[in-house]
Amino acid sequence: TARMSLAGPQDVRSCYPPTGNLVVGRSQSLHASSTCGLRGPEPYCIVSHLQDSEKCFFCDSRGQGGHRIKNVISLSGPDGERTWWQAESGVENVSIQLDLEGEFYFTHLIMTFKTFRPAGLLIERSADGGRSWRVYRYFAHNCSGLFPGIPLTPGRKVSDLVCDQRYSNIEPSSQGEVIFKVLDPAIPVEDPYSPEIQELLRVTNLRVNFSKLHTLGDGPLGGWGHRHGPHYYYALYELVVRGSCLCHGHASECAPAPGAPPSVEGMVHGLCVCQHQTAGPHCERCQDLFHDQPWRPAEPGNAHACRECECHQHARSCHFDMAVFVASGNVSGGVCDACQHHTAGRHCEICRPFYHRDPREDPRSPYTCKPCDCDPSGTLDGGLCDTHTDEVRGLLSGQCRCKAHVWGPRCDTCRPGYYGLSPALPEGCLSCRCDPRGTVPGDTPCDSISGDCYCKRFVTGQNCDQCLPEFWGLSSDFTGCRPCDCDFGGAYSNRCSSGEGLCPCRPHLQGRDCLELQSGYFCAALDQAVAEAELGQREVVEDWSSPPGSSWTGPGFARVEDRAGLMLQAPPVPRAMEYDIVLRYEAQVRPCDCGFMGKLGGGEGSAFNFDPLTFPGPRGLGGPSVVLSRPFCFEPGTRYMVTLRLQRMTSARNLPGGTILLDSLVLLPRVEELPGLRRGDPGALGRLRELSRAQCLEAARTPYLGPPSESCARLVCSISALLYSGGLACECDPQGSLSSECARVGGQCPCRPHVIGQRCDQCKPQTYGFGPAGCSECRCSPEGSTSLTCDSLSGQCSCQPGITGRRCDRCLPGQWGFPHCQPCECNGHTEQCHPHTGACQACGDATTGRHCERCQDGYYGDPVLGSGQQCRPCPCPGFLGSGNYHATSCQADGGSERILCFCAPGYAGPRCDRCSAGYFGRPWPEGIVGGAPCRPCQCNNNIDPSDPMACDPHSGHCQRCLHHTHGPHCSHCQPGYYGNALRPRGCRRCGCDQRGTVPGRCPPGSGICFCDRLSGHCPCRPHVLGRLCDRCAPQFWNLGGPRGCEPCACHPQHSVQPACHLVTGQCPCREGFGGRTCSQCQEGYWGDPEKECRACACDPQGSISLRCHPRTGACSCLEGISGPRCKACARGSQGSFPHCRPCPTCFSHWDGRLDALQQRLVTLAQGRDALREVATDWGSGGRLLALETAIGQHSHFGQLTQEVDQLSLLASQLKETPRGAQGTAQKGWGHFWGAVRKEATPHLPPPSPDAASLASRAALHSQEAELAVLATTALTDTESALSQSRQVRRRTEALLPKRKPPFGAPAWAHQLQGLVNASGALSPHAAQLKVRALGTGGEVWAGAGPGKDLWGGRHSATPTGPSHLVPVSFSSSTPHRLTFFLCKINTARCPLHPCII
Repeated sequence: TARMSLAGPQDVRSCYPPTGNLVVGRSQSLHASSTCGLRGPEPYCIVSHLQDSEKCFFCDSRGQGGHRIKNVISLSGPDGERTWWQAESGVENVSIQLDLEGEFYFTHLIMTFKTFRPAGLLIERSADGGRSWRVYRYFAHNCSGLFPGIPLTPGRKVSDLVCDQRYSNIEPSSQGEVIFKVLDPAIPVEDPYSPEIQELLRVTNLRVNFSKLHTLGDGPLGGWGHRHGPHYYYALYELVVRGSCLCHGHASECAPAPGAPPSVEGMVHGLCVCQHQTAGPHCERCQDLFHDQPWRPAEPGNAHACRECECHQHARSCHFDMAVFVASGNVSGGVCDACQHHTAGRHCEICRPFYHRDPREDPRSPYTCKPCDCDPSGTLDGGLCDTHTDEVRGLLSGQCRCKAHVWGPRCDTCRPGYYGLSPALPEGCLSCRCDPRGTVPGDTPCDSISGDCYCKRFVTGQNCDQCLPEFWGLSSDFTGCRPCDCDFGGAYSNRCSSGEGLCPCRPHLQGRDCLELQSGYFCAALDQAVAEAELGQREVVEDWSSPPGSSWTGPGFARVEDRAGLMLQAPPVPRAMEYDIVLRYEAQVRPCDCGFMGKLGGGEGSAFNFDPLTFPGPRGLGGPSVVLSRPFCFEPGTRYMVTLRLQRMTSARNLPGGTILLDSLVLLPRVEELPGLRRGDPGALGRLRELSRAQCLEAARTPYLGPPSESCARLVCSISALLYSGGLACECDPQGSLSSECARVGGQCPCRPHVIGQRCDQCKPQTYGFGPAGCSECRCSPEGSTSLTCDSLSGQCSCQPGITGRRCDRCLPGQWGFPHCQPCECNGHTEQCHPHTGACQACGDATTGRHCERCQDGYYGDPVLGSGQQCRPCPCPGFLGSGNYHATSCQADGGSERILCFCAPGYAGPRCDRCSAGYFGRPWPEGIVGGAPCRPCQCNNNIDPSDPMACDPHSGHCQRCLHHTHGPHCSHCQPGYYGNALRPRGCRRCGCDQRGTVPGRCPPGSGICFCDRLSGHCPCRPHVLGRLCDRCAPQFWNLGGPRGCEPCACHPQHSVQPACHLVTGQCPCREGFGGRTCSQCQEGYWGDPEKECRACACDPQGSISLRCHPRTGACSCLEGISGPRCKACARGSQGSFPHCRPCPTCFSHWDGRLDALQQRLVTLAQGRDALREVATDWGSGGRLLALETAIGQHSHFGQLTQEVDQLSLLASQLKETPRGAQGTAQKGWGHFWGAVRKEATPHLPPPSPDAASLASRAALHSQEAELAVLATTALTDTESALSQSRQVRRRTEALLPKRKPPFGAPAWAHQLQGLVNASGALSPHAAQLKVRALGTGGEVWAGAGPGKDLWGGRHSATPTGPSHLVPVSFSSSTPHRLTFFLCKINTARCPLHPCII
């Protein structure tokens, strides 16, 4: 049944014909490459019947029975018996091919086998009638083994080429199936109607190739000699090829195609019965009038039916135009074909040219277009009218459009002032345009009807713009034109072109009047027809060269004796007319009273005798000639023979015999018979007079003596053009001539040396070898040749007996000494010797020398004839030619008969059997294992070749390499050297700088460094650059440091640039800044470098030096001088600066006391500040506030008294600590707290004196004890900041010895000394603290003795530093104040307060 699908609202359905078995009805198109029994009965056995009595049978497919391939179409035959196709037994490669008559859809294939299914097969398809094939699918029980590289099923796409293993098992042994579906159901297909899928389904041929039989692994079973026995073969019950005819969804049924097999039941036909306005065998195109949209195959839901073109019933077909379709927005693309009824346009909607739309007719009427009624001669575009009415464009249907000079309703009348209405004129009519040069002045311009103008005498034409024949050059002259005056011979006629006056020239003539010759052509002379006498047949043959000083043509003369005859062939003539016969000759010195009797024969055996010619005596060198008494008529193409006989004209016998040197026979034309020279022709008389006046004919009778005169040359060229119908080609021989151009008259080419002839195509006498260089002289030896003339081709001269050679200038082989030849003397070792010196050549028997009298190199002996010795090979150590001969020569010692060898380079020893110094190999004995000839040691010129130990004489390994090279071939540079060892002295020492090179590459004490062997680059330390590692990288310095180069680390704000000095590391500092990195103040400046550096400005008269304290800016003043800049007298001095004198001693006494009081005031001020800070820190919950509250309430005095007693006890315990620094410190703290008491007393509340005194005393004792305990705890706590600083100090002390004194160490020392001086301003007890300055930091160490704290209490040494040193930081705010800041107090020992200032 047909499959149909709805196409939406239009109810247009896609339809498809039913599928069927494509094999049915096509038995004649089904072929198998192998069928059993075609040539006779063949045995076969059935494996499944091995246990039966009948297990083997015979296959006979001759005739109509048997097991032919047509049996697979149905399961049974006409008689109901089951049939099958069977291949020959043991044949593995078998194919079955189905050839369809056209294109079909193929969907799937089913094969049912009678025997085992094939172990391997593949299915192929063709879509072009079998011209090309593509594989559908592979089937195999072992795909990787049978079809390597083919992936297994399933693939990712239905078009993937895969191998299927499901249908190739050995079971079952019968009724097994192989199924193939083109569209595998396991693989989803997005668009089954895509071009790719449609192409996959389309076939014209199908082929199944069986490639592998299944066997039971038992080998041959049977005795018939098959490879696999009669048990294994292919046998197929049924072959089903499902498919349908290819109709692209536009047909639901198919009919038999033309030429298809006869129809049978169930047969799938190939001719579609098309719907949807489609046509074609496969509905592959639209019907003739349905091409408004592109043809497309139908799809479910959209039949893509072809749409009818709109042609207004004026066309029978249309075609689709994609450009039109795209321009319409993919709406309509139909274009009507061959519009009828005089219509045109894409839809036949307009009228054709020369027709117009009748508004009274319907547009679909066949009479809607009417012909235009316009005169085509006067209408634009040959009679076009407006095809329709359009008011906007100004068109009126049927209106004629006249040309510019035409008017009238039909455009058939010229406008006034014009004439000659014609369709060829773009403007319709012409104006009267008479040429004023050729028109008679004053006449009317032209005829009003014809337009003919009135012309001058020699002018013609409708517009008087043409000259009459034989005239040219229209001008304003009276006659209008000038005569042509064409050359009578060079031009065909006297008619020339009217514009330029060019005459019609004969071939190869040019110029306006045809008087010039084209390049490579010439004019024939009057005596061009010449026959050379020396080439004729003579009764007395005798060569003769030209007499000295004579003039002749050709190679020479023919000498004719008395009563001798001469026969010449007359030269060919160009034109049939009469010619004068002229004989040119040279007479001998003695007079000759003789003449010629002659006969002329030619044509059909006719002969004419001519009167005798009498030769007068010689007339000098003028070239005498005689002319026959009457002319003869010669015709071109006819051969004429002239017979001459010389005889004496007198009867006297006592006169010596006469001799004539006859040069040539010339035929001179009778020119007065030619056109232009005949009597009555225009200008003939004047031309003949000019010929006679210039003596042109007389000059032609004598041989060529020079170029003719200009008058003769012009007339001769005209005559030549008449005789030869134009110019004659020079045809100069390219080898014998110097140019392709020849003489204008006569055509003589410029010849190369020793070349003659008009065309320079032959050698002159006594020359030979015609070629591009001309001819060469024979130069025959007069002593050895019989004649001076040689062969014209080979140049071989005629030699005398016993003489040979081309020039006859050599002796015969075996002789020398030309011309007196004598035998060669070569001691019997050769037959050849030098032809001039007699030195022997090609000596045999290993001899050499002038007479072959000594042995060749490599041989020894005495080869002189009669000595009885021969030359024998030298044994050095082998013989010459044996491959082991290593000498240049040898000789026999006369006394000992020993052979002395002279060795070749590279060999040494008496027998040359070993290698010399600088060579290696094993040259002897012959045939030893590893033997080799001596070769130069391959040491790359890096050894001493004269040193026998420079290389191993057998292996060639280099042993004493020079020039700092090493290796088996001295091809590498030694360690510590670099370069190319293959170049002369190419290894150079590595010049690495040890300061910048990696230490491991420069071993200590070796004096060498290892660099790259090719480039010489050294391995550098970090931040070191250069091929030799001899410079620091930018912004680095100190080459040779432990880490390579160190960074400059220049201060980014205080330095001028980030780069520093490569050696010192000094950065370029801005003004006022110093130090290596510009991070300090410059000497003579002070302040905080991170903020500002100011100039010291120390007075040079009052200061020790111009430098000041780097932090405070205090200058070091001289004794008796003080002030920040040392500009005033110090306290205790008198006078005016700089003249300061000490005060008396009494001042020093009182001043010391005042200083002590001042110091106490400072201490009190510090205590006051401390109390204020403590009060602030404690806040409202502090003990001080609690104490004030208690005092204010005047209660709990007993509790306060008890607490004061406890504190007094604690103070007494502290006083009992050992003496020393602890006591000193205790006294210092006592002074401190005493000052605190005095400072704090005025601030206590004033209630009762007893209460106030008690409270004040209690508070002061409490604070004193508390602060003492806290200080001791802070100084001994291992987790405090002070304790942690010990570890830093310890590491610093370990690094100090390894470093050089830092830059600016004196300044630091000066600064620390200032801190020490400042500490002296403390109380005398605190001044006893030991202070040690360490120069490299901003810390000092205060000590209280070993094992004791600052208060005298014992403590254990911490692991981070010495127990008796405590780091203390000094403030730089004032030189007279020392601030202790002890934090992180151990609250277990001192729970009162966490911090002490």
